[in-house]
Amino acid sequence: MKARILLTVSAALLFTIVFHSCKKESSSANTDFTTEASVQSDDQSRFSGEVDAANNDANAALETYTNLTGRNESIQICNATVVVDSASNPRTITITYNGTGCVGNTTRTGSIVISIPQGTHWRDAGAAITVTYNALKITRISDNKSITINGSHTLTNVTGGLMINLPVLGTIKHSITSNNMSVTFDNGTQRTWQVAKERTFTYANGLVISTRGTHTDGAVTGIAEWGTTRNGRAFTTRTAEPLVVRQDCLFRLTSGKVVHTVGTAFTATTTFGLDAQGNPVSCPVGSYYMKVEWTGPNGTTHTALYPY
Repeated sequence: MKARILLTVSAALLFTIVFHSCKKESSSANTDFTTEASVQSDDQSRFSGEVDAANNDANAALETYTNLTGRNESIQICNATVVVDSASNPRTITITYNGTGCVGNTTRTGSIVISIPQGTHWRDAGAAITVTYNALKITRISDNKSITINGSHTLTNVTGGLMINLPVLGTIKHSITSNNMSVTFDNGTQRTWQVAKERTFTYANGLVISTRGTHTDGAVTGIAEWGTTRNGRAFTTRTAEPLVVRQDCLFRLTSGKVVHTVGTAFTATTTFGLDAQGNPVSCPVGSYYMKVEWTGPNGTTHTALYPY
């Protein structure tokens, strides 16, 4: 398998998991709640998608440079330049995005720097690298809204192995952890978010990526991101069911369920991989649908279906 397959996943994953805005309710209390639920869902989905996209680029770069993995293959990342420094300690790969469009509906500027200590081999089990975000700004073309990410996280090759060997290995797992990811929203609000998730790569008629949260807070497990919303409320987002992207379905998000809990205000659950009637479907010709269910402080539950 070519490492550059992962670059397609970057754009596809971001495109498929962005939530559509929810319809407003008639009363003022429900309108405020529905709007906030929609905005937080969208913020978290875009952030999560871009973290995954950056890690796809990082992984592709790590697998294609001779001095880092023992392989010799040039890499091309869509609308970005790549500079390698294999003499320093740690060794670095800098990916700088040029702000033009690529596959999907976003543009990116800024850079990420991948740092790997001398003596560390990415193919080895437990190999850990640092991915640093330098004003990585992602703009959604459809509405010109953006988020900007700074900070760093640790990317660990939990099982070891390279993607080129995935059909033989069967399974590769990577973990992503961070406590200092800064996200700036299009209204200028800046927050610090934490990340803890595991991505499992398997091969079944093509690449399959399954992502789940790994953080536990009290009795709540499976938390993937947590922090403070742009409105100043504490939140957690957990994966009730792993998010699955499949190559044999054009790298679309084919199933999964996430639960957003925002303070004591509301809980919003989104289920992916459905048809227009809300039933699970395998790789439709047209759009998938997601079902968004949210519960307000008064216990009232609202449900809506949106294509993606």
